[in-house]
Amino acid sequence: MSEATEMGEAADSGEVLDSGEAADSGEVLDSGEAADSGEVLDSGEAADGHSATTAHGWGGLARYVIAATLARTSDGGAVVAVVLLVTTGGGPGWLAGLLGACITAPHLLGPFVARTLDTARDGRTVIAGACVVHGTTLAAAVLLYPVTHPAVTAVLLIVSGLVGPLLTGGISSRLPAIAGEGRQRQRRAQGWDVATYGIGGTIGPTVVAAVSAWTSPLTAVLVLAAGTFLAAAVIRFLPYAPPPAAAADVPRPGRTLLGILASGPLRRTLYLTVTVAFGVAALPITAVASARTLGVDNAAAGVLTAAYGLGNLAGSAGVMIRPARGDADRLMTRLALPIAATLALITLTHTFAIAVVAYAAAGIANSYFFAATLAARNEYAPDAARGQIFVWVGALKITAGSAGTAVAGALIGTALALPLILAVVLTLGSALISLAERHRLEPQPES
Repeated sequence: MSEATEMGEAADSGEVLDSGEAADSGEVLDSGEAADSGEVLDSGEAADGHSATTAHGWGGLARYVIAATLARTSDGGAVVAVVLLVTTGGGPGWLAGLLGACITAPHLLGPFVARTLDTARDGRTVIAGACVVHGTTLAAAVLLYPVTHPAVTAVLLIVSGLVGPLLTGGISSRLPAIAGEGRQRQRRAQGWDVATYGIGGTIGPTVVAAVSAWTSPLTAVLVLAAGTFLAAAVIRFLPYAPPPAAAADVPRPGRTLLGILASGPLRRTLYLTVTVAFGVAALPITAVASARTLGVDNAAAGVLTAAYGLGNLAGSAGVMIRPARGDADRLMTRLALPIAATLALITLTHTFAIAVVAYAAAGIANSYFFAATLAARNEYAPDAARGQIFVWVGALKITAGSAGTAVAGALIGTALALPLILAVVLTLGSALISLAERHRLEPQPES
């Protein structure tokens, strides 16, 4: 019996999959309801059969949104701030890129520190501590940069990046216990979560640019660090949720990844998330490169990326107002298709006004898709590994986005449309594979 197969055995054996059923059968891991049937605890009962938590309500969600926005604003603006700090100080471009990578690259190692989310008596302490570490090391790195060897700054930034996934996927893993009972309430809250990512990714670089212009990049970094300290304080006031399982039953990171790959719904969540992230990462580079063909100057590329960001926020608002219904596994596949369609539209567009609309549509589509992936992580992840699964998928998504940006930069000189054509092919391919997987696993009617 392979290790991945062993992951499907009973939870009291300490493995990842809780239901004891083979994950590829499409059954939900925590509670036994069929994942492909769409019957996912719409009654609001917790997966273990009792009320999920008593600490619900708008107060807890409001504190969550504040904390997540602060933390993700710092995470989203850190790379821009470090690059500005180096370049405005006369440092070479290669050093700016290297130090920026010291923040993003360690995200891939985040899952190996995320197990504490599932083993700690109070996960809020883990995430608040991560915020403090992130802010402290980020501030120390930029304060020491002018007076020490760049290697010292690099080490501090690596530490800051290592806890970065706890500010993204780690915080998201707290949301199910805060949102309240019922699938629609959970999904509406996930719309707020998508918004915090969008705000953080947009406001972070904007704050850095504004503060840098007003004072200096050093001050901008210190503002971001202060934001993480404030986020840590707010996180401590989030509703308490007990540990999901005994520490001995929480799987190791490698076994958690095997469990993701062995579970049909979680495996599809992973590869759909990764391929979409890889594809949409080409949009900023394409926006800059296509400005001349659209009859505008390079500065107008900022309008296209802003349209994409505003589309993301509009999409998250749509999820809050009217959450998507149905099985999250199927939703991800269906919602990947509009992303492919909007990316294809961008490649065919030669008018700036239409391009703005297409970028905004891509942002809206990506928000709905992202919310579906959050729902899938929540609804299919076993209790004992939920925090790790959120961080695993988030870390691999960030890695895929970085790879997508690099590949787009390498391909854009060959043909302007080539990066997005590749993105469309990969997105459609992953959607078709997910359809084929479920068709193979679903029982066929007798003839």
